Amino acid sequence: MQKGIHPDYHEVTATCACGAQFKTGSTLKDIRVDICSACHPLFTGKQKILDTEGRVDKFMKKLAVAKKAARKK
Repeated sequence: MQKGIHPDYHEVTATCACGAQFKTGSTLKDIRVDICSACHPLFTGKQKILDTEGRVDKFMKKLAVAKKAARKK
């Protein structure tokens, strides 16, 4: 490695949106993540639906209308 051209790499504590913290290495001083192994459905076995724009509700309404139409036939 050449001297003086690489950023400082050090151990930092990353913070997740769920509140969990874990240690990792980075050139950044502060790391914030949206999802981690403490809250990810693959690791927890629980499914979470993150709906910021009402897309799930809109889909469920369309699905209900489609089911009613299928029953009438």
